[in-house]
Amino acid sequence: MTDATVPEPGHRLKPLTPAMLRELSVRSNVRGAAQSLGHYGAILLMGVLIWMVTSRLGVLWAVPLMAVQGYFVAFLFMAVHETAHKTAFTSRSLNLAVGHLSAFLIGLPYEYYCLFHWDHHRYTQDPEKDPELIVGVKPTSDTQLAIAYSGLLQVAGRLRLMLGHAVSGKVTVPWIPENKRAIIVREARAYLALYALLFALSLWSSSALLLWVWVVPLVIGQLFLRPYLYAEHTGCDRTRSAFQNTRTTYTGAIVRWFAWNMPYHVEHHAYPSIPFHALPKLNGIVDGEIVHRGRGYLRTTRETWAWFRRQRQAS
Repeated sequence: MTDATVPEPGHRLKPLTPAMLRELSVRSNVRGAAQSLGHYGAILLMGVLIWMVTSRLGVLWAVPLMAVQGYFVAFLFMAVHETAHKTAFTSRSLNLAVGHLSAFLIGLPYEYYCLFHWDHHRYTQDPEKDPELIVGVKPTSDTQLAIAYSGLLQVAGRLRLMLGHAVSGKVTVPWIPENKRAIIVREARAYLALYALLFALSLWSSSALLLWVWVVPLVIGQLFLRPYLYAEHTGCDRTRSAFQNTRTTYTGAIVRWFAWNMPYHVEHHAYPSIPFHALPKLNGIVDGEIVHRGRGYLRTTRETWAWFRRQRQAS
């Protein structure tokens, strides 16, 4: 992934100097560990609370906690994303370890996602080449649009794809090169084997612990994650400039923290080698060049929802 956008005619790009880029691109095992341990610590703490409440009071009393846990677990997607760029840590091994663990927990094979995301950066907003647009849902009614915003179709789709890779041993999607397809098949089979083992252990121990602290929260969490992901590019220009084809959403500190600073998404797409912890500083440098600016996720979701409806009515 390159560290410069391709400016469109008439768009004044404010690039970083080489010295600024070097300074901002410094990776840190300490910052990566602090972010990862904090995120996983929140999941562990909430999991303990869910277990205590379900054991003493029953499952229904724990539903609000499961919703919070859903937010925490679903946003492990951000750990997968940052480690896919190999910018979460200085250490490649730590990037791979945290990446695979997080990817396993959200049902998104890590090596597959790395290749998927590589093409997303290469072809952002290109309807014929950007994988996010190729596999993206195209709702034809408000009901389908609501289902799309639930994230359930996306989760079902990637699980179905993983199962297909594992069972058939074939990979046909265009963003996976021929020389990587065997890796994707082995990865899918390894993930599914581990899921089957955990399921078998749960049955053997007659325990629903993983169901209440992981599986159900992950499903609930898609209600938070999918609107966030739609905010990144929906309704933005279809150009080669990251300052035009991507949206930065200005939101609160807690949301930014669990999202690993990815609400600064224009900044990330313009300079993908800059790690998550440096994006706020980068925003202070390039903020004036950003075209699409979201003002909180509730307002931005209303805007993206309206954009999808306009597209449907125009087709």
